[in-house]
Amino acid sequence: MDDTSSPAPNAEVVAPPIVPSLEASIGAADAAPAPKPAAVNLLSTWLGNLMISLLTAAFFVIFLYQPVKVEGTSMLPGLEDQERIFVNKFVYRLEPISRGDVLVIGVAGDRIHIVEGLVYVNGEPLAEDYVPRQYVDGRSQPEITIPAGYFFMMGDHRNMSSDSREFGPVAEKYIVGKAVFGYWPMEKLGKVR
Repeated sequence: MDDTSSPAPNAEVVAPPIVPSLEASIGAADAAPAPKPAAVNLLSTWLGNLMISLLTAAFFVIFLYQPVKVEGTSMLPGLEDQERIFVNKFVYRLEPISRGDVLVIGVAGDRIHIVEGLVYVNGEPLAEDYVPRQYVDGRSQPEITIPAGYFFMMGDHRNMSSDSREFGPVAEKYIVGKAVFGYWPMEKLGKVR
């Protein structure tokens, strides 16, 4: 008797490999996702980056820095008409508004008195080297005490400025922020002084 047809006592039985049918191979190829063209990948990456940039810019403009355009000549020579600057809207949450900030002369509790264009704060003359001689005017104003929550504001171009000398102290709620950086025109690029 021939033992070649029966397996050896410890031998392993191996099944023949299964070859998929042609129909099954075609169906599997249809189910696999087609690779995206390079243009679609590039467009989706570009749109994603654009959305991140827009959201970041919106965050900065809404919560931190606001671009503004200077209207008028009351802040000459420091700020010119139509100049573009950034105003820091967050800084006054970390520090108080103080004398010397752009436009702010008097803070709550200060006594302001102007004699022939010379500004006195709490009885002391205010050193205003940022106001050129040709921009000083000779107006006088009786002494006032700045109430809590208000600020006395004066433009640097005193003979052309409509400021607290005319409309009185300004409530803190109307102060948007601190002028910090000029960005246009390019020759004015830099920190606001």
